Amino acid sequence: MDLTLLLIQLLNGVQYGLLLFLIASGLTIVFGIMGVINLAHGSFYMVGAYLAWSLTAWTGSIFWALLLGVPLAAMLGLLVERLFIVHLYNRDHLQQVLLTFGLILIFNEMQSIIWGDDPHSVPKPDFLQFSIPLTEVQSYPAYNLFLAAVCLVLAGVMYWVVQKTRLGMRIRAGSSNPEMIQALGINTKVLFATVFSIGTTMAALAGLLAAPERSVYPGIGEQVLIISFVVVVIGGIGSIKGAFVGAMMIGLMDSLGATILRAFDDVELMSGLSVDNLTSVTVYALMAAILLWRPAGLYGRAH
Repeated sequence: MDLTLLLIQLLNGVQYGLLLFLIASGLTIVFGIMGVINLAHGSFYMVGAYLAWSLTAWTGSIFWALLLGVPLAAMLGLLVERLFIVHLYNRDHLQQVLLTFGLILIFNEMQSIIWGDDPHSVPKPDFLQFSIPLTEVQSYPAYNLFLAAVCLVLAGVMYWVVQKTRLGMRIRAGSSNPEMIQALGINTKVLFATVFSIGTTMAALAGLLAAPERSVYPGIGEQVLIISFVVVVIGGIGSIKGAFVGAMMIGLMDSLGATILRAFDDVELMSGLSVDNLTSVTVYALMAAILLWRPAGLYGRAH
């Protein structure tokens, strides 16, 4: 296997893993501290991607789209929490699944009405529309490196917020013992609204950042949701560290696994499956193996 190709796939895996972390971290804190299974989480990623397309076309810059899109996503998260999610606290998971699945249908219909059903592409910033040469014939897109760097910085900011701030202390306390923070007089109404808004904003921000690198199309949220749940299950519900480790594992396996499988020219003939399907199988097999070894996930707490 060509070492340069391996390096490119390694970079792709790291970038994909960091992007997955942004999405899955919001999902895991909402599930961990609020006990809400939010199937509509991927819809916020979709909204972020479509906001990137609309706002970039309006302002002419993805950076203006980010500055405008993030507060819009935060307000949307607060609105959804106040109108719908607030009614799910202390409800069983079946009701949570039904309501948030209904939200998926609402988001998808609104997407179709507002943006249509055609796929769209978001232009990259002019100063990042180049590639960094790795060899005489192979190069790596500068925007992908920029995307990975931004995601890494955001991961560091999230770690600092969770570990070093008063809000983070309350989030960690709520994740491990929600009854105790209520007994201490902490306003759980405000805390839950804040946590949900942060979680959904992280998903939308991931969509905003990924839009220039990936196409924007209907149903993009559901695809992201499935793999994000895999990350959360592997890392452990409520664990930010687990979400990071799980996302990096999935990102590297998705990228390097496909490269390794393609190195065997007859793998598709032997299996009757495509390389992408086989890669998905390995990802889910990894999740199953980890759950057999640690049912609560790598960093989850056993109940």
